[in-house]
Amino acid sequence: MAYYRSVGEVPPKRHTQHRRPDGGLYYEELMGEEGFSSDSSLLYHRAIPSAIADATVWEVPDQTVTANHPLKPRHLKLHDLFADNEWKAVDAVTGRRLVLGNADVRISYVVAGSTSPLYRNALGDECVYVESGSGTVETVFGALTVGPGDYVILPRATTHRWVPSGDEPLRAYCIEANSHIAPAKRYLSRFGQLLEHAPFCERDLCGPVQPLLVEAGDVEVLVKHRGLGGEIAGTRYVYPTHPFDVVGWDGCLYPYVFNISDFEPITGRIHQPPPAHQVFEGQGFVICNFVPRKVDYHPLSIPVPYYHSNVDSDEVMFYCGGNYEARKGSGIGQGSISLHPGGHAHGPQPGAYERSIGIEFFDELAVMVDTFRPLGVGEGGLASEDPAYAWTWAGKAPRT
Repeated sequence: MAYYRSVGEVPPKRHTQHRRPDGGLYYEELMGEEGFSSDSSLLYHRAIPSAIADATVWEVPDQTVTANHPLKPRHLKLHDLFADNEWKAVDAVTGRRLVLGNADVRISYVVAGSTSPLYRNALGDECVYVESGSGTVETVFGALTVGPGDYVILPRATTHRWVPSGDEPLRAYCIEANSHIAPAKRYLSRFGQLLEHAPFCERDLCGPVQPLLVEAGDVEVLVKHRGLGGEIAGTRYVYPTHPFDVVGWDGCLYPYVFNISDFEPITGRIHQPPPAHQVFEGQGFVICNFVPRKVDYHPLSIPVPYYHSNVDSDEVMFYCGGNYEARKGSGIGQGSISLHPGGHAHGPQPGAYERSIGIEFFDELAVMVDTFRPLGVGEGGLASEDPAYAWTWAGKAPRT
């Protein structure tokens, strides 16, 4: 996105001398996307950012997935993944449990109470939705304060750590791309400005406001990166100086927070299709959100979704607040995921179609990911599955 920001001390002209008070040079780092032909930022470090003192293997948590075969809709109860007091010792990076994934995107869930290691994802951008709890995301660009309903967008290779705060756990729904994540293209001008018809604007995006300037030595950073055969690998670096030594930066590439309550829903006289709810997109997937809103006002409208076959996509819905009218009677509640795969026509539970007639407002909150390649089920998904869900439309278990 082409929303320029400048934080801290930067020189008047890029790629020119920027000196410390003692006369020494700061070290300029260009962090850029797509071979430096897209968005970028310039960061000015006190120490050489390339200097590492050690590199060892980091064993990344289980990233294997099992095919959704035989093909069926699934209900995953993410709140069952972490025991009541387990979260206090869990951090928001190494504690993630993989729920669903394919070659384009991985969806994990974590309930955290401890500060994470310093970490960067060199595979792609991350979009982390904070279901509940609060804290700070400290980054090489500065700090972001986060709370319930926040989407946290972390560009690829941004060094950061999660610091929960308060007495409640930080519940995070983590969408990790193998690409970049940005606002939907149809919301943007050819120069990258959010247009008037977009359901949010630049004023709704909160970026860092000042450098962190942390001083320390022998600092560990976990890096998730590509392996030789396309697999996910991990490396543990040790830096002689702290990565958060940036005195200033400017550009259009940086982490930011967008709260779901600032999304202005697009409504109509008849039911609006899922693209009306889109907020972000990555390569091979889109992210949408369903927020509290007035619903269809045609005199003969049916407010819940019609039964639909999204022939190119798997649909993942994370239910994170309110009451989702179309799923009443299915067992789905706060913290649930529904997976409706391509090749399966899905829609409201029995009775919901008729019950919705005359309703004027939906009090629901959900984050949806639609993928254009089939999703496999991770260990966290298998551990939290409700096996009865697939048969709730028919009202009885399978014949076999």
